[in-house]
Amino acid sequence: MNIYVGNISHSATEDTVRALFETIGAVVSVKIITDKFTGSPRGFGFVQMKTTEDSQKAIEELNGYELEGRALTVNEAREREERPRSGGFGGSRGGNQR
Repeated sequence: MNIYVGNISHSATEDTVRALFETIGAVVSVKIITDKFTGSPRGFGFVQMKTTEDSQKAIEELNGYELEGRALTVNEAREREERPRSGGFGGSRGGNQR
C-alpha cells in the first residue's frame, strides 16, 4: 500500500522519514516530492511499506505525529487525478485572422 505523508518539514530527508516508518515495519521505498524547477522539497511525499498490515499501523500511529516540529498527515495515497492537458499559453497563435 502506498502511503501519503503530508506536512513534512523542508529540512527532513528521505532517510529521516524512512527511519520513522521503520519503527513500525519494513519500508520498501520513500520519496519526498520536490519542485521540478527549484529542487526544493514540496512538503509531502510517499512511503511504501512491505505489508498492508504495517501500512495500516503506520497510518494509525503516525498520523498527527510531530516530526521536526510539524504534525504529519499520514493516510492512504489516492490515485493521481487526470488533469486535462492545456495547449500551452492558450489563445490564437496565428497572425491576422479574417
